Amino acid sequence: MRLTTKGRFAVTAMIDLGLRHQHGPVTLAGISQRQRISLSYLEQLFGKLRRHALVESTRGPGGGYTLGRGAADISVADIIYAVDEPLDATQCRGKENCDNDQRCMTHDLWANLNRVMVDFLDSVSLHDLVEQQKQRMSQQGINLAQLHDNRRTARRPAASEKQAVLS
Repeated sequence: MRLTTKGRFAVTAMIDLGLRHQHGPVTLAGISQRQRISLSYLEQLFGKLRRHALVESTRGPGGGYTLGRGAADISVADIIYAVDEPLDATQCRGKENCDNDQRCMTHDLWANLNRVMVDFLDSVSLHDLVEQQKQRMSQQGINLAQLHDNRRTARRPAASEKQAVLS
């Protein structure tokens, strides 16, 4: 089984969105900056997430993304499948033709591993991950109120600061 960056980035971006979406749409530019994920890559991922109704988009000023359903109703497996991430430990992709067009001796082992992985990822909700992240942030002394500032991804210098730099 290989979980590529596509699946990892999709889950990471959804956690970021889950932390912030209750206070209005979250921009991909903000997620991109906070998580250090390419904006164009996020646009591709969120297109797939939107087609699977995991996120909703709002256009125009103040636009961005919100969750398409409750975080408790979105599993990690939902996210990974939405971005076309295969979860398959078998060498034959389940076709049972990995040993000279025959089923290999370890096929059942890897097929059972697939079931366990899918069951596990299906049992973990986005809500679980968001709450874990909030707890971690709180323990690190990070002000959770800062999460609500969806529009500003970086502090812009005041006019007086800009003037001081130019002098």
